[in-house]
Amino acid sequence: MPQSNRPKRNASWKVVGVLLAHQRKRAGYTQVQLAELAFCDVESIASVEQGRRPLSVRMAEVLDNHLDSKGVLHDAAAAIPRRERYPAFAREYMEHEEEALSLFSYENAAVPGLLQTPEYAAAVFSNFYPPMPTDQISQQTEDRIARQKLFQRAPQPPVMHFIVEQSLLERPIGGRAVLRGQLRHLRAMAELPFVGFQIIRTDRDSHAGLAGPLVLLETPDHDQLGYLEGQHVSFLQDDPDEVHLLHLKYGMLRSQALSIEHSKSLLDDLLGES
Repeated sequence: MPQSNRPKRNASWKVVGVLLAHQRKRAGYTQVQLAELAFCDVESIASVEQGRRPLSVRMAEVLDNHLDSKGVLHDAAAAIPRRERYPAFAREYMEHEEEALSLFSYENAAVPGLLQTPEYAAAVFSNFYPPMPTDQISQQTEDRIARQKLFQRAPQPPVMHFIVEQSLLERPIGGRAVLRGQLRHLRAMAELPFVGFQIIRTDRDSHAGLAGPLVLLETPDHDQLGYLEGQHVSFLQDDPDEVHLLHLKYGMLRSQALSIEHSKSLLDDLLGES
């Protein structure tokens, strides 16, 4: 069964939460009072203290200042490994992503995270509902952009291929300036020798990807994995028969998309540079 992406209690989060609760009580504040001082909602403080949400480094600095905790919270938050800031299902996927030999991705709602600019990523997180606290948006954005070190991995990055819908390249998430910066970034990434980029036109009358986005990974042991994500669900698929079907689907999507060269031309058209 698909796993829920509702945050679960993480051991590192819980330790930092206990530390925050201790420092808050030592300073003589209630959760409500501390939230008012830090200009955040009380649920954010409660969630961190209960280990349901990681404490971002930026918010830790703010709280250290108000609690006179001499950088203790900052050091604790900074010590949490980056991947542990995510729910368990996402951590498992990112472990495979970091060492993948190949990565194929199809997206129909937003530009794939590995190709996002910082401004676009922040705009995506700002559109989450229920809304994220500002500090969490900043931390999630920073962590997402950090994953892009995959493109500089030594001795060589994975072979990567991305298929996206034309409609998401025309949706001005974050505003027209943010979208334009994102399109320019995609155009540059499409020139990398180990990256393939294709667009599925909006006016197609047949489509193999209506069931939603997917990612296909090949591990260093040459195992084939599939990663599926939807509304509040996510699933890492390792059954060979199921992954085979996902590869067939991805192959059909590649055939339905514009060629790599025509996709670059469409990006140029969207940028007004054809």
